[in-house]
Amino acid sequence: MQLTLYSDYSLRVLLYLSQTPKKNATILEIANFYKISKNHLVKVIHRLAQLGFIKTQQGHGGGLQLVYASLELTVAEIIKKTEANFYLVECFNKEKNNCIISQHCIIQKILFQAMHAFFTILENYRLKDL
Repeated sequence: MQLTLYSDYSLRVLLYLSQTPKKNATILEIANFYKISKNHLVKVIHRLAQLGFIKTQQGHGGGLQLVYASLELTVAEIIKKTEANFYLVECFNKEKNNCIISQHCIIQKILFQAMHAFFTILENYRLKDL
């Protein structure tokens, strides 16, 4: 399983903002710090603001700030909100599953258990712990 860059960048933004709680940060500042595309971050920032994880303010003196309550978010919650899906294999997507063995396949069950274990571990860590 591989997380998308979207989730990776979301975690990075939240980590960055958690280290500067009293200071407004800018997208450019974060992009430069991580050496990643500003254009990619714009979409990430927009979604994090929609989710209520961060506050954005435009204009002079504006910028980005972490919403204090976001420090209590678990890593699992963040990833579940930023990943589009968790289709490890074709049969996890019921609408597009064309696998002819999926009704009798033990691999599907094993991978589902592994994914559940992955999230169980991530539930133990909050943004403030990172």
